[in-house]
Amino acid sequence: MKIGQLADKTGLSIQTIRFYERKALLSAPERTQSNYRSYSDDALKQLLFIKQCRALDMTIEEISLVLETRANPESSCESVNATIDKHIDDIRQRITELDALQKTLVSMRAACDDDKKIRECGVLHELDNIVEAHKLSKNHEY
Repeated sequence: MKIGQLADKTGLSIQTIRFYERKALLSAPERTQSNYRSYSDDALKQLLFIKQCRALDMTIEEISLVLETRANPESSCESVNATIDKHIDDIRQRITELDALQKTLVSMRAACDDDKKIRECGVLHELDNIVEAHKLSKNHEY
């Protein structure tokens, strides 16, 4: 099948498919005599697998590791488990960071009533205070 058909079947853009080829997540397809890419059903399955990994927010590097392991069905799945464990830890860290961000934004929002003028806006004053504190801390670094 041609790349446009593959894109339709996977729901991925042609640019994304080419990107996965460049990153070696997808093998380079055979070419027709007129130099069109010609993809097999295996390429379709591979792209759907990659798409599922991306839906789980796995990085290109993580997907590459999983695909390398998957290519050796007799090997241990220890490296796949380690990759997923690291991904889980990364997500926990991002959740912690997002929780802190949410608390900061809620605190900032509480600093301003809706009916104030811009010059009295508590949110903007909070942002100015953060910028000023950042500038002061940079001035004291050696």
